[in-house]
Amino acid sequence: MPDLRLRTVTRTQGDNRALKDGTVTPRGFDLAFEEVPVLVDAFRRMVRGLEFDVCEMAMTTYLCAKAHGKPFTALPIFLVRGFHHGAIVHAPQGGIQSPKDLEGRRVGVNRGYTVTTGVWARAVLQEEYGVDLSRVTWVLSGDEHVAEYRPPANVVPMRPAGRLSELVAAGELAAAVGVGPGSPGLTPLIPDAAEAGFAALRRRGHYPINHLVVVRDDLLSAHPRLAADLFEAFSRAKNLYVDRLRRDAIEEPAPADVMYRRVMEITGADPLPYGIAPNRGVIEELIEHAVSQRILDRRPAVESLFAESTVDLTG
Repeated sequence: MPDLRLRTVTRTQGDNRALKDGTVTPRGFDLAFEEVPVLVDAFRRMVRGLEFDVCEMAMTTYLCAKAHGKPFTALPIFLVRGFHHGAIVHAPQGGIQSPKDLEGRRVGVNRGYTVTTGVWARAVLQEEYGVDLSRVTWVLSGDEHVAEYRPPANVVPMRPAGRLSELVAAGELAAAVGVGPGSPGLTPLIPDAAEAGFAALRRRGHYPINHLVVVRDDLLSAHPRLAADLFEAFSRAKNLYVDRLRRDAIEEPAPADVMYRRVMEITGADPLPYGIAPNRGVIEELIEHAVSQRILDRRPAVESLFAESTVDLTG
């Protein structure tokens, strides 16, 4: 039994399943996995209380946390990716005909302004539909994981006891981001949203990163090989999953499996590459949006975001 036992949170998904079920065994340490039913609660607990040794985290939450000096550092293990064209919903009878109609209106955002889905969804509105984000009032249903963060003036809290979906249906909000599929009476603002995402991948290489992995800084300092060994273990598990995707060998595929296979068909490449090198463009893209949306005050160097021993690794 390894001496180093790491309290770890990551949701079970295709690319880490082999690590969680023991098919892949890390070298020199043991991952003591804990299940947090609502994964975003783990992000918050890590940011505010450093409760875990290794933790999956939304990437913009990490960017904001790092900017405010939180003592953990990411590894370039990008567990979750996806498209966010379908995250913006509206009531068809509400008078919004196109994304540009959101200018001058109030738009809800599930939880906080720094939520990664919201950042990417706003980026789609800006990049593909020319929406001036500064002319929209963003109405939050919750607070930020990083308590020190202060949003811009056009970001306001929702009234107490309201629900975003109900406020959109009632016409109090023009639209909302991230309220979840199946909200009664609401439909995606962008038609054929899934295909719009794949079209953006073909047209401009748009393929957002959602989640990565962070590790407490004191552990990285005390165990110089830890970051690289974690990267290697997560990569082995991911590559087993990608091989199954290539062979179409996943029984009862989940929506994420279907999406990753479609990405593989479009790009002819690994749909979940790990490492800075194959992801530099999308990392820089997210940083740029975080700055333009006033989540970050400055653009950090990409390498500064990741453990030093992992900056040249790919997997």
